[in-house]
Amino acid sequence: MSSTPRVQTVASAGPLSYPFPKRVPRAPARSSGPPPLTAGDRLTRAEFERRYLAHPEIKRAELIEGVVHMPSPTRFDRHSRPHRHIATWLGMYEAATSGTAGGDNATVRLDFENEVQPDALLRLESRLGGRSQVTADDYLVGPPELIVEIAASSAAYDLHDKRRVYQRSGVQEYLALQVYEQEATWFALREGVYEPLLPDAAGILHSEVFPGLWLDVAAFWAGDLAGVLATLQRGLASLEHAAFVAHLDPQP
Repeated sequence: MSSTPRVQTVASAGPLSYPFPKRVPRAPARSSGPPPLTAGDRLTRAEFERRYLAHPEIKRAELIEGVVHMPSPTRFDRHSRPHRHIATWLGMYEAATSGTAGGDNATVRLDFENEVQPDALLRLESRLGGRSQVTADDYLVGPPELIVEIAASSAAYDLHDKRRVYQRSGVQEYLALQVYEQEATWFALREGVYEPLLPDAAGILHSEVFPGLWLDVAAFWAGDLAGVLATLQRGLASLEHAAFVAHLDPQP
């Protein structure tokens, strides 16, 4: 006689319990300061400055047409060294030309969507008709007469977005040094439009706004600072520079 297996049913005791304390989700802490400054952000100039000032570890950032730009680390031969040579060149001109003032990486407020830090600039003091002024908080507002940018190549935003901003803002001259192509394009504002200045027969570029400010382009790209300064000395010894100095500081 066969037997049928007996099936024993066990009542469920309910869900299993674990000896772990119940976790309560914790909301992330809210920062009391402004948000970080990030490349590509679209900000007003006021908000850009608020975030920039809150992050002193950021050494250079710009607002171009309402968009934040933050440059990559600076290379020596492709940026730092030519930057130094241009700053020296402008500094020598400033030393010989009373009423001019140069700057290096200075913050310039151009309008409510554009705040730049050009590699170098040269301005006329406002008492002599210069269009830029130093604010109470020690920034520049308004267009300097000359801005210099060292661009990696002609594709850089210095040659496009920034050039349009400088043109619209009334920067009288804009010198764009394109490292990859080893070209120097010196724009002069004529009837509201930038036109490139042409070099003379010796390959020297001459400023129209700052008479006597001459740039030996070949010497500059060769890294020949002595040659650059020798050409500038000839410009400073010219009659056009003497007349400009007399105009800026007429003797009684």
